[in-house]
Amino acid sequence: MITITKNEEVVLNQIKIFKIEYPEGIPLGVLRKDLGFHEYDLVQILGELEDKELVIFKDNKVSLSEHEKDINTVNSKKDVEELELNMKEKESYDLIKDLVDDKNIISKYTLEGHLLYGDLKLSNFRMYHIILSLQNKGLLKLINKDDGEYYLLVE
Repeated sequence: MITITKNEEVVLNQIKIFKIEYPEGIPLGVLRKDLGFHEYDLVQILGELEDKELVIFKDNKVSLSEHEKDINTVNSKKDVEELELNMKEKESYDLIKDLVDDKNIISKYTLEGHLLYGDLKLSNFRMYHIILSLQNKGLLKLINKDDGEYYLLVE
């Protein structure tokens, strides 16, 4: 599921309307004129949509990507970040459940390594934010043992 803002949804819907009229790609000027967005804002929105692999933006022309995706629309970028963080939290929690031993314990450094360099490829900031969030929710607890720091998965 891909999450987009209301403005991104407006632009995406307009691209869908224009795709028949401009099969080789919709000129940026046509979109800008029809939507009434400032060019800078429109380019930013198109960049976001391209990052989410919903459109192809090249040589000042826009076309839809060929991939069908489930799209969820929210009001603002902050809502997108919160929703994505919640999704990343869930993915991280599922990963932690797979990694813990039979006592629900995992080494702090092993967990951090899997979050940073595993399939999720989180940034340092996001990794620590997710770990802290899971701790605040009572799902993860930092424990100290004689041989180092560990996390206990609370179920």
